[in-house]
Amino acid sequence: MTADDMFETAALRGNAARIAPHVRRTPLLRVDGADFGLDGIELVFKLEFLQHSGSFKARGAFTHLLMRKAGAAGVVAASGGNHGAAVAYAAQRLGVRATIFVPGVASAAKLARIRDYGADLRIVGERYDDALVASEAFVAESGALAIHAYDQPETLLGQSSVGLELEEDAPELDALLVAVGGGGLIGGIAAWYRGRIPLIGVEPELAPTLHRALAAGKPVDAPAGGVAADSLAPRQVGQLMFPLMQRYGAGSVLVSDAAIIEAQRSLWRVLRVVVEAGGAAAFAALMSGAWRAEAGQAVGVLLCGANTTAVDFS
Repeated sequence: MTADDMFETAALRGNAARIAPHVRRTPLLRVDGADFGLDGIELVFKLEFLQHSGSFKARGAFTHLLMRKAGAAGVVAASGGNHGAAVAYAAQRLGVRATIFVPGVASAAKLARIRDYGADLRIVGERYDDALVASEAFVAESGALAIHAYDQPETLLGQSSVGLELEEDAPELDALLVAVGGGGLIGGIAAWYRGRIPLIGVEPELAPTLHRALAAGKPVDAPAGGVAADSLAPRQVGQLMFPLMQRYGAGSVLVSDAAIIEAQRSLWRVLRVVVEAGGAAAFAALMSGAWRAEAGQAVGVLLCGANTTAVDFS
């Protein structure tokens, strides 16, 4: 079965309807680019950080729990933080036990969210892949239902609803910028848009997973560091999202840690919007010039997460 068959439009629409009672249809904010020194363009921010649990990840988490049945051991997830918080939240709402493995790099804000949602939180290793290995061992021992952060069909199905909402609410978009970690979000959006607009992945220079995969023609290992390491630094992009981005994506660009931090500061200074480093990465591509819009374009920017305690960007 090809990616096109797995994620055909009717299935994406059906899942969006399935999860609609459980997730928020997050709003858009249209801003004159001149407010940020980006003259001649319109910015269309998708405020996905207002989603339940503080990021887009709730969409995929609810998709799993509504389509798959967990046994007595409940569900298990490995996460840099946002996915774990989303799975913990969805499990709490649906009355399912959740065990969440996170690495030491996970932020205090994300750890607090996971605990607040009643999950069994386990901190293992330093990076996402350490937590993933530990979660897989737990699945083998307990029989818990594994919910992958970015490389299962249900995950991409859930995240595709972001694309559906964007196309319905902002049909004028000329391009869309999306931060990439494992790629579940941009893969789901690519499955929805199917090339109808340019879809640009944005990654930290210190975690260029999609960038290296596109150059190699397949997912390959990449460094996993930088200020957004708790959300945008797996070892590889997912196997499921990769053919979707090969076919429907418009490539990826890299941004520095300094550019990500400046994007966070700019969003706070101009809009009084607080997002985490990973949530600001897409906007950093515009602010730094890593990707340039053409005059007159309406550019979508996905602000995908705000699980941070860093609110002073002065």
